[in-house]
Amino acid sequence: MCEKTGLESAWVLDTFAPLFKQSFIMDLFEKLNKKAGPLGQYADDAYGYYMFPKLEGEIGPEMDFRGQRMLNWSLNNYLGLANHPEVRKVDAEATAQYGLGYPMGARMMSGNSIYHEQLDRELAAFESKEDAVLLNYGYQGMVSAIDALVDRHDVIVYDAESHACIVDGVRLHMGKRFVFEHNDMASLEKQLQRATRLTAETGGAILVITEGVFGMTGAQGNLKDIVALKSTYEFRLFVDDAHGFGTMGKTGAGTGEEQNCQDGIDVYFGTFAKSMALIGGFIAADKNVVKFLRYNLRSQIYAKSVPMPIVIGALKRLDLIRKHPEFRDNLWTVVRALQSGLKAEGFDLGRTNSPVCPVIMHGTVAESTSVVHDLRENYHIFCSVVVYPVIPKGMILLRLIPTAVHNLAQVERTIKAFTEIREKLKSGAYNSEKVINMAEKN
Repeated sequence: MCEKTGLESAWVLDTFAPLFKQSFIMDLFEKLNKKAGPLGQYADDAYGYYMFPKLEGEIGPEMDFRGQRMLNWSLNNYLGLANHPEVRKVDAEATAQYGLGYPMGARMMSGNSIYHEQLDRELAAFESKEDAVLLNYGYQGMVSAIDALVDRHDVIVYDAESHACIVDGVRLHMGKRFVFEHNDMASLEKQLQRATRLTAETGGAILVITEGVFGMTGAQGNLKDIVALKSTYEFRLFVDDAHGFGTMGKTGAGTGEEQNCQDGIDVYFGTFAKSMALIGGFIAADKNVVKFLRYNLRSQIYAKSVPMPIVIGALKRLDLIRKHPEFRDNLWTVVRALQSGLKAEGFDLGRTNSPVCPVIMHGTVAESTSVVHDLRENYHIFCSVVVYPVIPKGMILLRLIPTAVHNLAQVERTIKAFTEIREKLKSGAYNSEKVINMAEKN
């Protein structure tokens, strides 16, 4: 009987196993084809227009898009340095002298230079910190820094609206992490209390992570209030100040300087991608912290050093930021005119108190594409649009990034256009169940 049962079992397995495999095991690529993702689902309608557009011409407030001249509010060029003649000259000379491949290797192994070390020192001094370390890319540097600073005994407490690079870094953490409601100090205290109890058991430490300026909404992080909590709780503060570096504070040192609490920021992250109109970034902190990071940042130890033309270009840009406060003054003149003008017309700009200018409207994803299409095709205004699932369903966010090289006539033109498209949106002129297909034809 047992032998017969065994034979029957083998027969069942041989007969039905292939069917089970077909029913329950999916090929990885087949799964990807069926699940494009929250943004990828619009790829066939959006590529080359709403997403992955190609702006052409000299970087500035006016650029070409699909053969038309556009007033461009989608620039990572806060201080207008991208096309500054001194910057272009230094960039060209450094590239001609060194090429884009030099130095060849990771900084720890063969990719260091006197210019890399000079930039470390100058950035540290600019941020009133003891030392700094360069990052070849801001995003991966931030992820890697979080991973390096904490171990499984430690607890991370971070803002609910933190940038994706912070979220990805937190995901690598093998210990506990608690999230506090955005800029809510009562919520932060609650999570600090939880973290304090837990670290008393694990023997670990607490790292609080937030942003100087939240890039989507433009709201400053409540840095001063967070620093004040250090008198009650034991923790270190890590601030991602990508949008604050160069734009905020009396000298442009960032949001900590703006709120007069720079000394309370233990680890400061800045990027070259916004105010410097470049690529890369840095972390500034006490000497012992930076020394630890130099020897433990996996994204820098196992990746190529920052190319020499970028390092020399960053030195020039930092020099201009220090010596020419009028760049920042010009930026804020445009920011105030744009934001006050939009508010005077009744637009909702949320909680922004930085150069970031989010214009909040209400409608469907399909309606948002009609708005953007009208802005670009009929008003010749280019700006970024953000919709669900990045923001709540039913909301449309048009994000404007002012720069020092925009002018007040462009501000007035934009306010007038936005007033008109808002009325069209309210009247139902953009009603549609489908996204307007503007994808490039292959």
